[in-house]
Amino acid sequence: MSWLPNLTGSKRTPPPKDPSSSSPSTEEEKAKMMREAADALQQAKDAKKSYQAFDPTGLERASKAIKELNQSPNANKALDLARDQERTEQLKIEECIGRAKAMEEEWRANTARVQGEERRLNIQEEAKYHREKSNYEDQLARKRYEDQLAAQRQSQDEILRRQEESAKRQEELRRSTINYEADKKHENDMKRVKAELAGQAQVERENHDLRMEKTREEAKQFRETVLEAVSQAGSMLGQGAQALLTDWHKLSRTVGALSVLAVGVYSAKRGTSVLARVVEARVGKPSLVRETSRLTPAQFIQHPIKSLQVVARPKHDVLKGIILDPKLESRLRDIAIATKNTKLNDGYYRNILLHGPPGSGKTMFAKSLAYHSGLHYAILTGGDISPMGAQGVTAVHKVFDWANTSPKGVLLFVDEADAFLRKRSVGGGEAISEDLRSTLNAFLFRTGEQSKRMMLVLASNQPEQLDWAMNDRLDEMVHFDLPGLEERERLVRNYFDLFVLRASERGWRQYFWDLIRLKRPRTLSISPSLDFNAKCKEVAEKTEGLSAREISKLAVSWQASAYASEDGVLTESIVDERVRDAVNQRRKKNQWETEADRAKMRHVHQHHEEQQHHGDATILN
Repeated sequence: MSWLPNLTGSKRTPPPKDPSSSSPSTEEEKAKMMREAADALQQAKDAKKSYQAFDPTGLERASKAIKELNQSPNANKALDLARDQERTEQLKIEECIGRAKAMEEEWRANTARVQGEERRLNIQEEAKYHREKSNYEDQLARKRYEDQLAAQRQSQDEILRRQEESAKRQEELRRSTINYEADKKHENDMKRVKAELAGQAQVERENHDLRMEKTREEAKQFRETVLEAVSQAGSMLGQGAQALLTDWHKLSRTVGALSVLAVGVYSAKRGTSVLARVVEARVGKPSLVRETSRLTPAQFIQHPIKSLQVVARPKHDVLKGIILDPKLESRLRDIAIATKNTKLNDGYYRNILLHGPPGSGKTMFAKSLAYHSGLHYAILTGGDISPMGAQGVTAVHKVFDWANTSPKGVLLFVDEADAFLRKRSVGGGEAISEDLRSTLNAFLFRTGEQSKRMMLVLASNQPEQLDWAMNDRLDEMVHFDLPGLEERERLVRNYFDLFVLRASERGWRQYFWDLIRLKRPRTLSISPSLDFNAKCKEVAEKTEGLSAREISKLAVSWQASAYASEDGVLTESIVDERVRDAVNQRRKKNQWETEADRAKMRHVHQHHEEQQHHGDATILN
């Protein structure tokens, strides 16, 4: 307002700069210009009001001054001067009012322009808002779709999890059912055995005296009959000998006939043995083969019934009598199925390495695999090949030639393979003998290619000692570990049934032979206080670290201890004592193995030190 005219005649300030001369760059400048225009309009209105509302006392003073001026000679001039000044002031005021109106019009124009600009900005902001709103709604729609997909995945995962839990529950129920059935079967067997033993004992007590009297009478009659027959035979032989000795003709013919008969028997025996050796050399098994299911003519002639039993043996499961970890059992079944189908389709057999601690079932599985797949099996031992020296090469070639002549094919199982298939240099300097090296090279030569006639299965407790060339010929390696808690419990039940329960059940054949021999054998029974169904899990927990073979020996020790007891009864104390002995023996064996490994490490370390010392001495020389 400082630029408006001052009605009292004070100095006026110049008007503000025209806001239309420079366009505002920001909204703040636009608002500032609008405020300045409003202030200017308000000042103009205030000036008009101040001009109209004047003080009347001033008029009185003016009239008094006019009277005084009328009395003076220059009154007319002063009046004209005042009138001119007043007119000038009015013109200035009108000019100020015009400028104020012009500024008000300009302010209104600026206001309209600013409002238009604001409307344009509002339209832009609304467009921006709608664009951001559509983007946001699109993002929300995408997020909802992603959430729906995630919810569907989560629902599917939940369904899969429930299905897995259901399958797991069904498997647990199946296992519990099998265990319950086994427990019930074992309990029923125990009750049946106890009832049979009680009945047999009662019958034994009732018929003991009668049987003893009958046995004495039969023995007396048999003795009288034998004595009478002996006396008659002696008298007849005496009369015949007397007649023969008195007649020289009969004596000479008898001696001649006996001589001819002796010569014929001796010639037939010697000729048969020579013929058997020739046939054995042609078609018999080689000397390195410890055991085989391939029957030779000599074996068939010597043991015809046993040979027929082997030929007519029914097929059974490949893991019958073999208790292992379920995962390992599944893998071995796959190997058996693949081998059987390979035999049926005349394919190439794979070479397998079975490694693990002793007594874990490697040999049993190899035999069962050969029989299940329709092959003959032949068992070799690496310890038999090592001492053969220069004859080892010939023996190895004989084995492979014999195996290739089998019409059904042969599963060649080499037990303790690391005994002669070990590395050709051990410890960096200790080499195997030249004869053993030649035998190894012959074995590698015969196994260099896949075969349709022979399947090679190696077993080793220390597979790291095998030669690298032998490892290259292996197609699959299977690790047999020590049995876990569940497997040990199954093994304990199986061997207790095999060696104890079956020994306590005496069939009619055994009783028949006992009556013929007139001998009452020592029977085995189980104490009524021994609940082996509850004892089985305790034994399995205590026998951690024992192999399947050691558990079978433990069951045999239960049988032997029961037979050695005073009354032939297997009690809980005998079972616990034998378990403690087996565990202590296993601990002692582990201690010996640890000491042997330490001694071996010290020997290898000493050997390396000697080599290093020898090398340093050579460098110094």
